[in-house]
Amino acid sequence: MKAVREAAMGDVDPVLLLATTDATSREVIGSELRRRYGGDYEVVVCADYAHARAVLEGLRRWERQVALVIACFGPDDRDGLDFLRRAYALHPSAKRAIAAIWGDFASTRDVFTAIGHGHAELVLLRPERRRDEEFHGTITDALDDWHLAQGIGFEAVRIIGEQRDERTHALRDQFGRNHIPVGFHQVGTESATRLLDGLGLRDPELPVLQLAFTSPPTTLVAPTDLEIADAFGLMSPLSDDRVYDVVVVGAGPSGLAAAVYASSEGLSTMVVEQSAVGGQAGTSSLIRNYPGFSRGVSGAHLAFRSFQQAWSFGSEYFFLRQVQALGTDGPLRTVGMSDGSVVRARSVVVATGVDYRLLDVPSLDALVGRGVFYGAAVSEAPSMAGQEVYVVGGGNSAGQAALHLARYARQVTLLVRGSSLAASMSEYLVSQLEATRNVAIRYRTAVLDGREEDGCLARLTLGDPHGATGAEEVAAGGLFVLIGSVPRTSWLPAEVARDEAGFVRTGEDGRLPLETTIDGVFAVGDVRAGSIKRVATAVGDGATVIALLHGYLAAHPAPAGAP
Repeated sequence: MKAVREAAMGDVDPVLLLATTDATSREVIGSELRRRYGGDYEVVVCADYAHARAVLEGLRRWERQVALVIACFGPDDRDGLDFLRRAYALHPSAKRAIAAIWGDFASTRDVFTAIGHGHAELVLLRPERRRDEEFHGTITDALDDWHLAQGIGFEAVRIIGEQRDERTHALRDQFGRNHIPVGFHQVGTESATRLLDGLGLRDPELPVLQLAFTSPPTTLVAPTDLEIADAFGLMSPLSDDRVYDVVVVGAGPSGLAAAVYASSEGLSTMVVEQSAVGGQAGTSSLIRNYPGFSRGVSGAHLAFRSFQQAWSFGSEYFFLRQVQALGTDGPLRTVGMSDGSVVRARSVVVATGVDYRLLDVPSLDALVGRGVFYGAAVSEAPSMAGQEVYVVGGGNSAGQAALHLARYARQVTLLVRGSSLAASMSEYLVSQLEATRNVAIRYRTAVLDGREEDGCLARLTLGDPHGATGAEEVAAGGLFVLIGSVPRTSWLPAEVARDEAGFVRTGEDGRLPLETTIDGVFAVGDVRAGSIKRVATAVGDGATVIALLHGYLAAHPAPAGAP
């Protein structure tokens, strides 16, 4: 522990800890970790689990960051799973990995049961050779997710503002979900004061943004979304005579999939997104049931990879613009945006998705961004350290949010209006929630009221949603609401048919399966009536619609002279 104590005194690297009683695994994995990661992380190897637990306790006392904890499970080490379960309490934000031996199929059931219960997050196969890139690929993916969750590293954008301010919260969430490295500096702290002094600003309107990557750095005081988009310089002005083959409205899973397939198949493609890539899926800390990702994948990573994929094929993007109108211009479709610009296209794919339904609790409306959040568990989770946190919802997104928040909060309580989660949440998530020591589930419970102190959420009143039992007041540092779906369709004209809840009807009256009641306008993903609210089915919609579009575009040739 002496080395740990001395290292904690200075500017030190995060820790990768390996613990196993299996001497061979300890030697093989330990040498691989030191050789590949020793320059950027402190690699600690322990020969028994009692020692490893003592090391983790010491690291916690010295406030050292632990990025990854690895334990083994196999014929010569049967205690690794129990150690990982206990390690969560000491360093809940650390990634936890089980190292297994290739061919030890007898241990498979125990390993995957442990992952299903949330005692570990990923499986590593012990390297059987040097430069085992499958082993290292698993580790680097885990470390990438850990760094993204911590919000540490290069600050391409610096935000100076109030921690509990709705606009500051929205910007931090937008930048984080768009994979823009952002540093937040609470006004009044030494770092914030130093930055403001360097910018020559005294008592400015907040938030203040500094784009450190521009030359010279750009300073924006309480900017609008349009001002931020223009300052980034990512998007060229729209040409008045440009006609796209397809405009995709929304960059969630379905919109990004449509962009990938459209641009890869030679269609000129424009994607318009008002906030951040990924939609609601982009806020998920870990999607475990998306095919092809056995270790799970964060919604932000999945969305960003799709964004880059479409971009590499030639898709163009218009960010931080809100679409306000859909119209026609002869044989073309027009999409009007909040900055007054208009995009013309031969076809339009509506992929605007849904918003979380708002709580009908007036006292909480003024506290959004100041303790009350709709979604946003990933970006706000670190600020919940040591707090009592409540999550409202019974779907997968609520379950994922509760598990992620449990890494930071002292206690997380999931509030469910119904009597069961069986019909609304995947079984693997229910099992993990029930197995996580600082997560509780309260059924037949709703938020009835809330109170603030110093402008931030302080207390909640909880009770039976039908008023059958009495209410109680509880202390609350954060409330995360992930309930229901409200389609983003208010911008569509009346000619686009919708169902009673506002979702877009498609494939009616002999039209193509995903076509709306306006020729050449299609709807995909969660915004579509009858859609299955899963990432995989949204991606399937995006792929399918392009196959349909080819037929539509062939029957409706581009106007003569259109670029």
